[in-house]
Amino acid sequence: MTGTQLMDSYLLANAESVVARARAGDEDALEELYRAFEAPVYNLARRICRTTEDAEDVLQETFFEVCRSIGRYREEGSLWGWVRTIAASKALMRLRRNKYRDTDELQEEAVGQRREDTALRMDLEAALERLSETSRAVVWLHDVEGYTHDEIAGMMGKTPSFSKSQLARAHQRLRRWLGEEVEG
Repeated sequence: MTGTQLMDSYLLANAESVVARARAGDEDALEELYRAFEAPVYNLARRICRTTEDAEDVLQETFFEVCRSIGRYREEGSLWGWVRTIAASKALMRLRRNKYRDTDELQEEAVGQRREDTALRMDLEAALERLSETSRAVVWLHDVEGYTHDEIAGMMGKTPSFSKSQLARAHQRLRRWLGEEVEG
């Protein structure tokens, strides 16, 4: 059993105690929470954000929020579910903040991608990278993390139909891009 697995099993068995200690300001308990959820939070953030730097920032922001809000955790669901919701929200906020790229840069990128399309062999990871930040986030949150369209819409400040259409278009693009690999 790895150290992470040991920590996860320990935390699951002692979640109430760890949360109670964290609420009381016990720094060791807060560190236990961080150690138990560091890898899954980073992995979630990395899937939604394009860069390791953004994922690291989301990790930091998530645990800052966990430390700040542990007193409001109502223990109505799993602790991981609560932390995961915070992480997904922070990652989506990071995407919104990063929308500083101007239209010219996006157009140049699209032209460059069209030139590369014919020779490009892709795997799923590369195909996901080609999606817009919003589409990639919706695909990841829905298909991998299991959020509903209503939940995704709430996190993104959009409607469930927006989430559904983003997912449908993203799936269509992924099928087309991954189909190119099979045919090529």
